[in-house]
Amino acid sequence: MLKKMTCLISLFLLLGHIEGGSAQIMWSDSGPDHLWSTIANWSPQQMPTNLDAASIDSPGDTHCEIREDIIAECETLRVGNGGFTTNLDISGGSLTAAGAYVGVDNPGGHGIVNISGGLFSTGSLQVGWSGTGTINMTGGIIELNDNLVVPGLTGSGVVNLNGGTINASDLRLTSDSGLLDITLGTLILDGNDLEVVQTNIDNGRLTAYEGQGEVNADYDVTNPGKTTLTATPLLKPVPVNGGSLSPGQVELSWTLPDPLVPGMAVSVDVYFTDDLEALVQFTDPDAMRIVSKEGVSSVVVQTQPKTRYYWAIDVYHGPATFPIYGPTFSFFTDNQPPAVQFAEDLVTTWLTDGVVDVNLDATVTDDSSGQYTVAWTVVSEPNEGTTVISDAGVEDTVVRLSALGQYILQLEADDGEYMGSRTVTINVYADGCEAAKSLPGFELIPGDLNEDCVVDELDLAILEEHWLESNALE
Repeated sequence: MLKKMTCLISLFLLLGHIEGGSAQIMWSDSGPDHLWSTIANWSPQQMPTNLDAASIDSPGDTHCEIREDIIAECETLRVGNGGFTTNLDISGGSLTAAGAYVGVDNPGGHGIVNISGGLFSTGSLQVGWSGTGTINMTGGIIELNDNLVVPGLTGSGVVNLNGGTINASDLRLTSDSGLLDITLGTLILDGNDLEVVQTNIDNGRLTAYEGQGEVNADYDVTNPGKTTLTATPLLKPVPVNGGSLSPGQVELSWTLPDPLVPGMAVSVDVYFTDDLEALVQFTDPDAMRIVSKEGVSSVVVQTQPKTRYYWAIDVYHGPATFPIYGPTFSFFTDNQPPAVQFAEDLVTTWLTDGVVDVNLDATVTDDSSGQYTVAWTVVSEPNEGTTVISDAGVEDTVVRLSALGQYILQLEADDGEYMGSRTVTINVYADGCEAAKSLPGFELIPGDLNEDCVVDELDLAILEEHWLESNALE
């Protein structure tokens, strides 16, 4: 009930912003660039403040940009406020608003917000108020104090969550004119919204990978007290979508779907390129096709360093059918940071005559043919100077510890371009019994009356001292 009341109050407040209230500053895009921070791009020529409504709407190929260290603010944000197609591009910096609309008051208008980085913080975000609204998100964070509403009123809205994170109180997909599709991004909602999420999946308003994936939803698992949504493609591509791997020969693999009819052949076309535009426009498919109507689940390709590659799989059910067009996957080829592993991430030990020597067993793997250096450092220790590293420049080393408490040491591996690291925790106790008691599942031996981890004459003496005593009620 509280959520519903909050939603109604927010809606009335936002409607008030639409009807009037604060001064409206219009985007003119008449300055020397497209930056929000350029005063000449606004009419009147002044930067919006948190008391002003900012309207991004003007004819032509309009793009308002927030990037790098730009700190932008307004009371109400309106993108696509008239009959034009207008864009707000956020690649860095931050934008703060009390409320935001994308695709506002004209059915012929189209407001588009493209977010690849930075922070967009607002109250409620309405995508498609009376016009058309689109959110294309590949990175960054949208932080909503209230609801994500798609569409807002009578318009149509689409949210393509292809990266980054949206935090919201609630998700409201209010009609069939609203769609939220998740690929690489994450949506986090307050409270337990699993029932609402499933309803939107069932009615087709919440999808994954353009309908060719599964929406993963959990409550109180990934994020305590919250509902977390991610997506998995049905084809289960390898390399993982959006991943990074070493250049050279790369095996692309996928899972063939089950046939629609038992015994019917399932085959695929596979397209592979480093030119996303070519794949999207699809003007020369033969130049990108590396598998043609074959019932295979993998293919090997050759890749170059520092390159992003794109690939797609179209599926045929039967020999004479049209394909089911698959989503686009991507990966980046690059030198990978060295990976550091320990034989044990947590070491439990104790002092003997005031010191203990601990053997640290580390393994570093790297794709640079072993051309890397390593360095051990102390992250934290009970008392300064109580850690002595015998050789900080080798993977396997010995550390001498001389105080009770917790030590955290880090091993960094540097291949000259990237660095990988990992920490190991060492807990030092006064003796072996105290160390044993710290371990999960520890139980005293029956008969260990003084809890010193051994059953001996001392326990027998305690038993004899209290032999035949009784504290029963009489």
